Amino acid sequence: MNAHSQTLTLPGSLPLDGGGELTRVELAFETYGELNADRSNAILLCHALTGDQYVASPHPITGKPGWWERMVGPGKPIDTDRFHIICANVIGSCMGSTGPASEASDGRPYAMRFPVITIRDMVRAHIGLLDMLDIETLHAVVGGSMGGMQALSLAANWPDRARRVLVIASTSRHSAQNIAFHELGRQAIMADPRWQDGSYYGGDGPDNGLAVARMAAHITYLSEEALTGKFGRNLQDREAKSFGFDADFQVESYLRYQGSGFTRRFDANSYLYITRAMDYFDLAEEHGGKLADAFAGTDARFCLVSFDSDWLYPTSESRHVVHALNAAGAAVSFVELSAPHGHDSFLLDVPALDRVIGGFLG
Repeated sequence: MNAHSQTLTLPGSLPLDGGGELTRVELAFETYGELNADRSNAILLCHALTGDQYVASPHPITGKPGWWERMVGPGKPIDTDRFHIICANVIGSCMGSTGPASEASDGRPYAMRFPVITIRDMVRAHIGLLDMLDIETLHAVVGGSMGGMQALSLAANWPDRARRVLVIASTSRHSAQNIAFHELGRQAIMADPRWQDGSYYGGDGPDNGLAVARMAAHITYLSEEALTGKFGRNLQDREAKSFGFDADFQVESYLRYQGSGFTRRFDANSYLYITRAMDYFDLAEEHGGKLADAFAGTDARFCLVSFDSDWLYPTSESRHVVHALNAAGAAVSFVELSAPHGHDSFLLDVPALDRVIGGFLG
């Protein structure tokens, strides 16, 4: 399967919810599959917090397979023989789209001069990209986790741009617990002496703080059952406890590996900005305080999927959105899937999810 990597610059400036604007916005994206003659078979895939545009092609830094390679491809649930797939790196990120590491008008990296953005700002940039690609209406918008927030935002704010909306393991707003975990990660980054108020480009960045942020977040992506089943209290490469602070337990070693690996491919300032955007997300607040009003008059079909082991965005969060869609008279289906992996289930081998996605996309 061929992936086409591109970068486009949006015309004009991009207005932001915070009141400012970005005067030059570049969006890096990949496409898979052919766009049909009437341009009606496009699917926009929205990535999660630490994801990127490399949904079904090797990551250029890590060399690892695309983050949803098992789902996207010829004959797969998101079938590139039938659909034209677009996956763009969100603004604020660090894989080619405009973010804190990008050059500002003075030729220096934005760093912390980059404006605070929202999920709706990310989607506004996606809409600009679709306009440049001359795609008026998507066959579907699909996203898991933060990608699901983007899908909901697109459906609420640009209701005529997608015929189907698939939201997996997501929410219409962050809970106090969600915000608390993100703040823990941000404080770990900002407490690292190498953060230097965000002005670390060209030197050593706050890798230690970013690694701790990733470790804390990764715990929320897994279930207790998954951690216990995979690691238990097993020791790492030793027969007895060291009575020190090395990684005695396998789970400690695993988290340290996750943290150190993450610093090779992600920018710490991007982590600050994107987690803040997720924390600000509140779809009901954007529409007068009533979630159903966000979807008033929509003609799109919706499908929401949750996992019984996901405690980061539990099933109750999806049901809340489903009830709002029902109140708005929208066509909506909902399923809670059983999987032991926790929040990350949408990225892992859950055959029932394959059937749901393939069936909904039609």
